[in-house]
Amino acid sequence: MAQPAGLDAPDRPNAENSVTNEPIEAQEIHAVKSSASETEAAPATGVTGTDINGHGDIDSPHADQMFQLVVKLPHHPFKIHVMVSTQEQVQDIRQSIIELPDTFQYSCFHLEHNGERINDFVELSDVPGITPDSELVLVEDPYTEKEARIHLLRVRELIGATGTRIDLMAGVNAGQTLFYNIFDELETTGASRAHPMVDYEFEAPASLLDMLPAIPQLPPKTIKNLSLSPWNPPPHSLRQRGHLLYIQATTLEGEQFHITSHVSGFYVNRSSSNKFDPLPKTTPRGYSAHSLLELISQLSSEFRTEFKKLHEFQSKKDPLITFQPTNAIPASPWLVPAQSSPYFSHSADISRSQETFLIAGTESNDTLRDFNEEFQSTRELPKETVQERVFRERLLSKLFADFTDAAVRGAVLIARGEVAPLNPTEGRDAQIYVYNNIFFSYGADGVGTFAAEGGDEAARVATGKDILGVRMVNNLDITGLSTPGTVVVDYLGRRIVGQSIVPGIFKQREPGETQIDYGGVEGKDVIASNEIFVPTFEQLSKAMRVKSHPVWDKEGSRHDLVASVETKGLLGTDGRKYVLDLYRTTPLDVLFLEQHWENEEEDTRYPHRMAVLRSELIDSMWKVKMRQYVNNDLEKKRKEAEASASTDGDKDKKEEQEAIDLSGLTFSLNPDVFSGQKPQTDEEKEQFAKDEEDVRQACQYLTDKVIPGLIDDLKKGDVGSPMDGYSLSRLMHKRGINIRYLGSIAALAISEGQKLLAVKVLAEQEMVARACKHHLNSLLRDLPSPLVTYCIAHYLNCLLGTRLNPNPKAEKDDLLWTVYSKGRFEFEALTPADVQKAIEVQVFRRYRFKLAESWWTNIKQKQLLREISLKMGFQLCAKEYAFDKTAATPPTAPPPTQLATNGQPKQSSKKKGSQAQPNAATIPTVQQQLTFTQEDIVNIVAIVKEASPKSQLAEEALEAGRISILQDQRELGQELLLESLSLHEQIYGILHPEVARVYNALAMIYYQLDEKPAAVELSRKAVLVAERILGVDSAETILSYLNLALFEHASGNTNAALALIRHALKMWKIVYGEGHPDSVTTMNNTAVMLQALKHYHDSRLWFEASLKLCESIFGASSPNTATLSFQLAQALALDNESKGAVSRMRDAYNVFLQEFGTDDRNTKEAENWLEQLTQNAVSIAKQAKDLQNRRLRRVAMTPRVTLGTKPQPSLGLSPADSIKPEDPMAREGIDSRSIDDLMRYIEGTDAKKAPGSKKQPGRANPKRRGGKA
Repeated sequence: MAQPAGLDAPDRPNAENSVTNEPIEAQEIHAVKSSASETEAAPATGVTGTDINGHGDIDSPHADQMFQLVVKLPHHPFKIHVMVSTQEQVQDIRQSIIELPDTFQYSCFHLEHNGERINDFVELSDVPGITPDSELVLVEDPYTEKEARIHLLRVRELIGATGTRIDLMAGVNAGQTLFYNIFDELETTGASRAHPMVDYEFEAPASLLDMLPAIPQLPPKTIKNLSLSPWNPPPHSLRQRGHLLYIQATTLEGEQFHITSHVSGFYVNRSSSNKFDPLPKTTPRGYSAHSLLELISQLSSEFRTEFKKLHEFQSKKDPLITFQPTNAIPASPWLVPAQSSPYFSHSADISRSQETFLIAGTESNDTLRDFNEEFQSTRELPKETVQERVFRERLLSKLFADFTDAAVRGAVLIARGEVAPLNPTEGRDAQIYVYNNIFFSYGADGVGTFAAEGGDEAARVATGKDILGVRMVNNLDITGLSTPGTVVVDYLGRRIVGQSIVPGIFKQREPGETQIDYGGVEGKDVIASNEIFVPTFEQLSKAMRVKSHPVWDKEGSRHDLVASVETKGLLGTDGRKYVLDLYRTTPLDVLFLEQHWENEEEDTRYPHRMAVLRSELIDSMWKVKMRQYVNNDLEKKRKEAEASASTDGDKDKKEEQEAIDLSGLTFSLNPDVFSGQKPQTDEEKEQFAKDEEDVRQACQYLTDKVIPGLIDDLKKGDVGSPMDGYSLSRLMHKRGINIRYLGSIAALAISEGQKLLAVKVLAEQEMVARACKHHLNSLLRDLPSPLVTYCIAHYLNCLLGTRLNPNPKAEKDDLLWTVYSKGRFEFEALTPADVQKAIEVQVFRRYRFKLAESWWTNIKQKQLLREISLKMGFQLCAKEYAFDKTAATPPTAPPPTQLATNGQPKQSSKKKGSQAQPNAATIPTVQQQLTFTQEDIVNIVAIVKEASPKSQLAEEALEAGRISILQDQRELGQELLLESLSLHEQIYGILHPEVARVYNALAMIYYQLDEKPAAVELSRKAVLVAERILGVDSAETILSYLNLALFEHASGNTNAALALIRHALKMWKIVYGEGHPDSVTTMNNTAVMLQALKHYHDSRLWFEASLKLCESIFGASSPNTATLSFQLAQALALDNESKGAVSRMRDAYNVFLQEFGTDDRNTKEAENWLEQLTQNAVSIAKQAKDLQNRRLRRVAMTPRVTLGTKPQPSLGLSPADSIKPEDPMAREGIDSRSIDDLMRYIEGTDAKKAPGSKKQPGRANPKRRGGKA
């Protein structure tokens, strides 16, 4: 068969909170080093003399210059060896020392060479006199208060004294992984089960509990308490003498020590809980050390023992599980354990509330950063050499991550009402904030800017489009053009925009000066056109295919702009040129607006007029235009060549064809057409009409070509079918299709019938989920935060819990209702009918799609709950929710004992189990009244959209490696691929979505190169990173699991492969439900793997399940179905089902014959197999008849019973020795009768007892699915 579509993730459609005192560009180096060491066996040293594109003379960042460096230490072990490269900075080596087990007690030190201090920010190659034989000396530095705070934090982390942090940004169990749970389960159950699929149930519903990780094993405890002392801060007099902090520690032996943090280190002082004396304690002996870790080791012998155990415990864990993400937000699962479960233990810890001070100090100066200046100065770093580009991109990636982190925390506090606005007298939507040097505003139309475009709806969309525009500009990386850092946060029903503060944006201008230097100043009434912006804006517009065009202000004066009038240029007081408001870089979707905005009633028309085309569509259209241009040019040159018959002319023709001039191809669109511009002269009107026609063509191209093209590709299987709403959205966006066309996608999918049923179901589910999001946001927007969970629970009950309770009532807390008596409680009056109507209205308005009358009863509750939770940031308690009355009715204890009386002795012998179940079952003594309660909403996390660019350098190296392998330059290609991997890890950090995707891509390439161990290793990393950053149930994670299963099977580890597939299928059921088209391939692969393990019967069940699903999607006469019938026939033959095997092979043969003809290879192969299986079936049928006749002679028994009890005889395919000489098969070799005659003989229709034989096929080939009879 073809390559399994469900496993080839890279080709599918879109398929850190740790504290450190290092500069931002060095924080993830230890992760990079560990990864680099794992790939050292492969040629990962770079390509000397070759740049990332495979030409030129640029050394790669790790060109063959690795060596071991000796570092002398002041304490045991006194000397260590570190593997370094001359291209590394000294701070990288410093970070490596901090992370090594023998030296992690050091945090405040510098390195010296030949007695001279080395600057941390220089490359090792720039250190005078450095050679591979050189020795560096580690010299301990005096502490400052900041260094002491950082050291205390670090020691607390090292010794396991930090509890669970309650983080504003990361949710409960953020960054969890289930990967090693699978292998632990495989180890524990491997001996008792023949294979991991032994009890798999095809029809079993999805279990939400499958998303829970195993209960974590508690690490060894090393100390009872380590925290700041109540005697802090030091008095002025003692601060002058070098006192920095006071610490108290309680050891496992129960002794309490008060410790002074001094500039020289740490020592035990004379203080107690009620007496202050911070001077050194000398009796019975004095304890002091430069490192707090060393001091605690001196004080407690149990600490030394337990710390060693802790280190061993942590070293067993995969580093990818223990690393904290530095450049990405960890995924927060939508299902989390109950807070009262063994997963959590909220213990008393005074130091938890002290961490804010330890991280930021008393004045919080450590966290206040001028993000805008950092962004712009980092962008201005040199980027001529590869080394400079690596350093610059790495710094930018970390900076974007830090800014996103700070912006999200600020936005959450603003949404909760914790930050005071700068303009408190304005209306809520118009209020602005500054927090942590970041400017915040609401994504709503607070000042009426978008009144004519749709008000708040238009403003909300504009912020989303703006962040896309900022990301595009960041990716283009145009020299001299600056963008502010931008983040959009959706939280508690509100959209909040955070931006770095552009110097001069709040400056009061002189009379006559405009606030903006280029573009529209006050809407479109006043237009500025400072010529200083033209060169950089021209580069931007050329890249984005924006046409230079005139616009007119309210006076009718013409202004020639090279960008949209909505795109603004601001000359900052720092002299930099900033581009703002990038929400209109593409034209309006005029055909859609004419149909659904203009001439429509306000209640039914599209919610806003900000419906713009996507940039991907413009790029796609440009490619079409370029293809046409090239084809026309080639045709023209071909005709010219035909006119010239000379040989020289032919040569010239070839040379010309190889170099086609694209300078004549011009394609750009005017983004300001259909937006109120009024050309004045006839010439202007004519040109404007041409621009309008170009835009209309683009809109027509979207509706006539792109959308039907996507449907056609899905129907043919050229692209994998999306699994959930997110993957469907990504697929649409990749093709340039806006989400507003979900209704069109659903309508076209419906017209295709069963083939695109999955797409239709997903599109409708996505529309409903998005409608719920908008409706729920409107309810939450002005609700006090303590009431939010009550509103969410009631809304979910009205939407998903009506089968349990058709008339749910909102829960109520009298105290909260009294406290917020002036609050808005509209949600209390909400009924299921209101929710249903609101969703139908929203779906029609936003997607122009009318839901079928039965949609309300056809909801897939678990899948819709997941989609809404992911879109809103809900984290729900993981349990099996009662969506109907059968699930809500608690089982009682007596029925199990009454159903099976012969099982009573077994039950009574297992007292523990029999007692536990009745207790668990009788807890809910009455039937559950509501599906969701307020307590089920555990947490709400912010939904973040950010504008960080991709690393162009890493992408170029990856593409160069792929091209080299395609050109059969295998060694060079592998070096480039490993170089790309190293660049990805350095620039993004290990835990990042882009790193997960490159792991996946490289794993597939290595698999195709037949380097299976490398493929497995990379694929495992892809799974772990994807789980932690994208989510344990994301579509990309599931595909990564299926990839890994394929590679494990190819490496001979089939049991592990089956365990991985089982887990992936469990997640798949949660994400989509049953019957996804791509799961046909996965089920087929499972069957093949079971066959490889010689579990023929179980294999046959999986083939049957795969075939049944395939038939329901593609029909019985599809080549896909025929291929599966072919494989099922072979499986039936192996399972001793000869009649079923012949029947299935005949089905396959007939389809192949009809579809491909007699000469096709598939047809011929099926025909050969059919002949062989038929002859074999004849042989078995004769033996059965002989056996039957002998039994009839001995005892009077009806043949019906015999035939019914022997559908799966254990005779197998090798009973040749029982064939008698008088049998035609034994006498002549192969029966000469036709296949039809032989089939009649096999089926028994040539016998006298025809009625009885009609029942045989049903019994001979039972279509049992999962489980045993």
